[in-house]
Amino acid sequence: MSRICVIGAGIVGCATAYQLARAGHRVTLVDERSAPGMLTSAANGAQLSYAYVEPFASPATLRALPKLLLSRASPVRFRLRADWRQWAWGARFLMACRKTQVQRATRQLLELARSSRETLDDWMRTEAWQFSFARNGKLVLCPDTATLRRQEAQVRLQASFGSEQSVVGRSECLAIEPALSGSAAPFVGGVWTPGECVADPRLLCGELVRSLRSLGGTTLFGERVEALRRKGSAIAAVRTSASEVSADAFVLAAGPQAARLASTFGLHLPIYPIRGYSLTLGFRGERRPKVSVTHLGQKTVYAPVGGMLRVAGMAEIDGYENTVLQARATTLARSLEELYPGVCNLEPNSPWSGLRPATPTSLPIIRAVPGTNLIINAGHGGLGLTLAAGSAKLVEQLVAGHISSEV
Repeated sequence: MSRICVIGAGIVGCATAYQLARAGHRVTLVDERSAPGMLTSAANGAQLSYAYVEPFASPATLRALPKLLLSRASPVRFRLRADWRQWAWGARFLMACRKTQVQRATRQLLELARSSRETLDDWMRTEAWQFSFARNGKLVLCPDTATLRRQEAQVRLQASFGSEQSVVGRSECLAIEPALSGSAAPFVGGVWTPGECVADPRLLCGELVRSLRSLGGTTLFGERVEALRRKGSAIAAVRTSASEVSADAFVLAAGPQAARLASTFGLHLPIYPIRGYSLTLGFRGERRPKVSVTHLGQKTVYAPVGGMLRVAGMAEIDGYENTVLQARATTLARSLEELYPGVCNLEPNSPWSGLRPATPTSLPIIRAVPGTNLIINAGHGGLGLTLAAGSAKLVEQLVAGHISSEV
């Protein structure tokens, strides 16, 4: 079997390293942080969204952009930088806001999500992992009739690709999630997907790494990858801040840093960071949400996970800056109080922000670079947790030479 170096220990990299070790390869996992899942995977939305994968780039998003970008309270912000990569990404995003592209991306994302569900279920049958996994369903709330009509069209599209979900009215939403009974946030109905799940991505990263080590894998934490060292058309080694790692093949799963590292090998990846925020809060009393909720009007996710509520949202296209802005955390807390008044303790409040590695189409890049020993597994955006297991399975097939395609 091959020696394989996986670069990046977020949820995508950890899943990839584990799957390759399961297949018998000698795996080395490298990451700049002291432990796995410390960056984008540390506190994201926690939803395993297997049947609901609406791409960010769409005609509806394009129509809403002027309002979203001009409003000071908007969950979407775009700050222009003197960075050609941002401009190029933005141009591709605008071109992706087409109906045909939405249909193509939805189909491919659902196929990968289906594989991810099957693969994670298979892993859980053989591993005694504890990562706050629950199969509790997801309810997507629509603030008005126009939004509900658009979601009906998305449900029909997803149904044509095998998704099982239903459009429900306001009273049915309240029956599904009684904790919404005191809500001041407007919603006229929603989309109910009973088979969706939640999980803690940071805990899952830790479990994947422990299992990787038990299979003989090696981990190098606290080592920042500086460059990919060439030997002819292939990579001979990765140079880190502390050492060099040689291997027969390399998997680039470095999230928002994937584009920077690929450029040292002469590749341009259309991946740019979109910053998101989250709060993880305890409950006050007995009235607690049971299902995962996404409110489309607020552009906010509410996921009960591990006895806490993960509140996540925002989309800031603002370069690689990742400072937590307290005003954005305050907006999330205000949205929570609107939807679930009095349900959570707002103190202590430790807001988190992370950079989602996004492509313009919302489709991750999973492919072998022709003529080299490099495989790309990056650009999962806000669906890293959902798609990590299926992406790992694809990488294993690429390493084995069974497929030679790009997602």
